[in-house]
Amino acid sequence: MNFDDLLGRLSLEEKVRILTGQDFWSTHPLPAIGLRSMVLSDGPSGVRGAVWDERDPSLNLPSATALSSSWDVGIAHRYGVVSALEARRKNVDVVLGPTINLHRSPLGGRHFEAFSEDPVLTADLAAAYVAGVQELGVGATPKHYVANDFETDRFTADVVVDERTLREVYLLAFEKAVTESKAWLVMSAYNSINGATASENDLLETPLNTDWGFDGVVVSDWTAVRSLESAKHSQDLAMPGPVGAWGDALVEAVRSGEIKEDAIDRKVRRLLALAARVGALEGFEKPADPPQVDGIAFARTAAAEGTVLLRNEGALPWRSEELTKVAVIGHNARDARTQGGGSATVIPESVISPLSGLRTALPNAEITYSIGAVVQEGVAELTPATMTNPQSGEPGARVRFLAADGSELFAEDRFSSALVYLGGNAPIGESAVFEFRTTWTPTESGAIQLGFASVGRGRIFADGKLLREDTAIPVGNDLGAALLSPPSISTPLEVTAGTPIDVRVELDLPKLEGGLSNALSITVGVEPSNDDPQALIDEAVAAARAADVALVVVGTNSKVESEGYDRTSLALPGRQDDLVRAVAAANPRTVVVVNAGSPVLLPWRDDVAAVLATYFGGQQYGDALSDVLLGRTEPGGRLPTTWPREQEDVPVINVTPENGVVRYDEGIHIGYRAWLKAGTEPAYEFGHGLGYTTWELSDLRANDPSSVALTVRNTGDRAGKHVVQVYVERSESALDRPVRWLAGFGVVRLDAGQAREITVRLHEHAFEHWAVTDDLAGWTTEPGAFTIRAGSSVSDLPLSTELQVR
Repeated sequence: MNFDDLLGRLSLEEKVRILTGQDFWSTHPLPAIGLRSMVLSDGPSGVRGAVWDERDPSLNLPSATALSSSWDVGIAHRYGVVSALEARRKNVDVVLGPTINLHRSPLGGRHFEAFSEDPVLTADLAAAYVAGVQELGVGATPKHYVANDFETDRFTADVVVDERTLREVYLLAFEKAVTESKAWLVMSAYNSINGATASENDLLETPLNTDWGFDGVVVSDWTAVRSLESAKHSQDLAMPGPVGAWGDALVEAVRSGEIKEDAIDRKVRRLLALAARVGALEGFEKPADPPQVDGIAFARTAAAEGTVLLRNEGALPWRSEELTKVAVIGHNARDARTQGGGSATVIPESVISPLSGLRTALPNAEITYSIGAVVQEGVAELTPATMTNPQSGEPGARVRFLAADGSELFAEDRFSSALVYLGGNAPIGESAVFEFRTTWTPTESGAIQLGFASVGRGRIFADGKLLREDTAIPVGNDLGAALLSPPSISTPLEVTAGTPIDVRVELDLPKLEGGLSNALSITVGVEPSNDDPQALIDEAVAAARAADVALVVVGTNSKVESEGYDRTSLALPGRQDDLVRAVAAANPRTVVVVNAGSPVLLPWRDDVAAVLATYFGGQQYGDALSDVLLGRTEPGGRLPTTWPREQEDVPVINVTPENGVVRYDEGIHIGYRAWLKAGTEPAYEFGHGLGYTTWELSDLRANDPSSVALTVRNTGDRAGKHVVQVYVERSESALDRPVRWLAGFGVVRLDAGQAREITVRLHEHAFEHWAVTDDLAGWTTEPGAFTIRAGSSVSDLPLSTELQVR
């Protein structure tokens, strides 16, 4: 594509203008050259669109950890296609995903949003996802480039990491999405790498452009471009707008000679190329409308494919005809967590919880429910069915933005009490007060905690009476976390089931500066009652004792796992561990489902009949879980990350900068590599996952460094899925090497008794290392014998062969 003719028609001011967004989610148009505005949208697990609004719902896909647990590039490709279909439905040109930072530490706050602890697994899945998105004329954006594997002080922290580790681990995760799938964008991170902020870092040029041949747009993470210095580097688009670090200052810098206009022209060419690819430039069109795919059905399939059966003592699958009474227990069983917190959040039209899914799947069984233990922290939104708009009389609420004198600047009717304004028409910056009002009809009587979650000074009214006025102060200085996971303020209130209450919350809107100055997040609702936690456990135990089987759903929520901050503990919140132990003692057929986006401690794991890790399962979570429990679908997942026995066992866990620095001193030894080096046994190893049939592997052969062949046989009595994993070792080496490292993998689906020879392609760098000398740096091979092992997890590798590599 040659865009020099168009470029020649632009003034310097016009060139610079299109390098910063026109608002929170879109780019500037230039009608004179046929360029329309392009819309960018979160996220990695569903496409939200230009507004965060329950009136325009989105498909909520399972979290990235569920996708990666499938170990299936076919599923990843379909995930990308479905995301692109959603993008096109919402008139979105660019999807801001996938998130492919590595699981360096299980405490990482966005762990759920990223794929795995291994760069090869991550790279293959990311490349498939990107290819699926871009087939439909929508841009994909691998992020966050690079080494943004933690959230604490993410805006200012400097990652110190050696070049070999960068190339073999953190950059390797990104490489294939660019070199093979030709990603149209890459997002630069907030953090610094070896002293230079990501948007001002030479890594944007080398390896991204020079070695990998990237010809797309480097878009900043939101507000990550902070100075003119970034314009001197290969940073192309600064988001959001219209105010940013470039603008008039960049025009002046070019005119003064501080920055060459050629550098600006290169950025503009890339923006025009992106516009051509997504059909935003006259003369270039998107691909024709593709065949429609049932996204809801895919969400159900993907959730089951990513479900990992960690333990099964003959308990699963259940036989539906043998079940007359099932005790369903757990806060997350009723209020399922289908996604993590932060910018990846979308608003689905509906969510199927484990409880509702089982009631549908077992219509002839009695299904009891007990909460068992409270998990939720802070205010939870009101159920839409209990809300009436006091102005219209229709379901929902009335919200208003008021000037300092109380006059109304803007008003709208909403159907949710959890509201986020990022983009849209609301005049947040010009308003002094936000007002939320609904007539709420509680469904249960008793004492509640009514309140709001936001940042700033607010007032809570019930039937016109001021109950509390207080200020919600965010923890830390991360504006993103303050916006998307704000603190709660609440007040006690006695309510009577069926008796309506006029609920009104006012929030003073502070004058903020920067990229989030026109943003607002507020949830009005009720904090959970937890006055007698032992009584909740006792009630659950009684239900379990009276049932054929007990299903306990434990997990986390968006207050535990979210963008903006890291976890401090891997323990399940609340008294969920006590709950599981008590229920398991009452019913030997207890199955535990872990509804968490990332590893948690399971101290009772050997005391229960079965354990399933389901991650954040998307909007069809309950139906997918029922499919797995009843054996209608194979639990198709294998762990993409090591799960520890104790938090103290984790060999690489630190996510907190010291004096502004996070040192990746472990080098290439992260994830299972660090576990193997330490010699510590985890609860469940990388690659682990059981199924409903049995397998036999044989006849491993390696003819050359590009692939291996072996025979896989299903020795069980039903069809199933197996993930064949191939690792490489080097027993004697002049280099510091992992004990073993993943080189390739393949999914096999066979009927009972069926056998097949398969070929597993090995990563192009599987036998190479990154060598750095005084005058040379590059991929090279240490000649000699490598051991190739194949099996079902990093520690279950029954087959081996030798390969001489030159």
